[in-house]
Amino acid sequence: MKQLNFIATVALLGMATLSYAQQQVVIVTSFPKELTEAYKKAFEAKNPGVKVEILNKPTPAGVAYIREAPASNKPDVFWVSAPDAFEVLAGEKLLAKIESPAKEVPAKIGNYPINDPQGFYLGQALAGYGIMWNTRYTKAHKLPDPKEWSDLTKPVYFSHVAMSSPSRSGTTHLTVETILQGEGWQKGWQQMLTIAGNCAAITERSFGVPDGVNNGQYGIGLVIDFFGLAGKASKFPVEFVYPSVTAIVPANIGVIAGAKNADNARKFINYTMSPEGQELLFDPAISRLPVLPSAYKKAPAGFPNPFTGTIKPKVNFDSDLAESRYYVVSSIFDQTITFRHKELVQAAKAINEAAARLAGKNNPQAMKLLDDARDAAYSPVVTAEKSKDKDFLALYRSTKRDAEKTKQTTALEEYWSNTARKNYLRAVDLANQAASLAR
Repeated sequence: MKQLNFIATVALLGMATLSYAQQQVVIVTSFPKELTEAYKKAFEAKNPGVKVEILNKPTPAGVAYIREAPASNKPDVFWVSAPDAFEVLAGEKLLAKIESPAKEVPAKIGNYPINDPQGFYLGQALAGYGIMWNTRYTKAHKLPDPKEWSDLTKPVYFSHVAMSSPSRSGTTHLTVETILQGEGWQKGWQQMLTIAGNCAAITERSFGVPDGVNNGQYGIGLVIDFFGLAGKASKFPVEFVYPSVTAIVPANIGVIAGAKNADNARKFINYTMSPEGQELLFDPAISRLPVLPSAYKKAPAGFPNPFTGTIKPKVNFDSDLAESRYYVVSSIFDQTITFRHKELVQAAKAINEAAARLAGKNNPQAMKLLDDARDAAYSPVVTAEKSKDKDFLALYRSTKRDAEKTKQTTALEEYWSNTARKNYLRAVDLANQAASLAR
């Protein structure tokens, strides 16, 4: 009898442990604490006994974490701003299908589907990409208010800009990809390299940019809209603008394939899509754009509404194109900008100084040298034609590479890095030659 009682007790304890394990939901997200804590608190209040666990990771690290987690211990929800990251996970069969509980959500925003047409993830909010600036900083440094990405290429902004890297930040990846799609590969990279040359820093995390602009460490930052809108709503001396070359795309949420707590995962997602969950996005510390059009009836005065034309994006974002070159774009950026930023800044400084000395002077030889310096510094190391090559892209379609692919990508990245360094040194030399001819 005692043995039977012992077995029964063990069984009950096991069931209790299992019940406890099921009464949680583990969320992998790149979103700031202000957002995740608001949803955690609200969801737990409506669902007593269900604990929300937040694993905060940059989007690329979140993708890697989900991919590498053992099948017996998969997290439950993936929740980030980058639709191309969801495409990567869906392509690797790491997301479970989900049906939207919110039938009011339009099929598209512009030409872009809000929910995944294949049913693997949902749009939970909308996001655009733009420029924020600290008004006290720009006034003190006598800087004009920027309106377009192209403004940030101007010498007047040298050392006053900050951005993150697409390999460290999913939102930065979308910003870079939006510029590449809006301007085309060649012009887009020229613009990106010129802006990076004007940057005081390439930050470790995307949060570093808005935090630095809010406190005046940097004057201007390339950010996802909610960073700028939240900073302004929180009474920091900042402004935010959507450039014309931008896109409005969903910030997505989905259930991870093999999730330990799939039912609670869907329950959490349903809450985020409910009217109450959508209205949480208007919290000044969050300041995100709901996907429910009816939610905007309760929006703060002046809050942008992507369904009424107050935001006019020119870029119809192509997530398939973005997904096909997801790792390529990040790698090129790191090898030519992140890891060579010091040399790029030196080249930009020499070019800007030479341009200032030659301003108003008629010196064709010097101007030719200056143009050559710009070409050396700001031309992409990968051509537009190469960026479409299927064999080239295939090297980067997955991080699971065999020894031969690893050897090839390593050689390519070393070549890009060395080429960038040589180009920046050459740009400095050409710019100095041009400046020496100023009369």
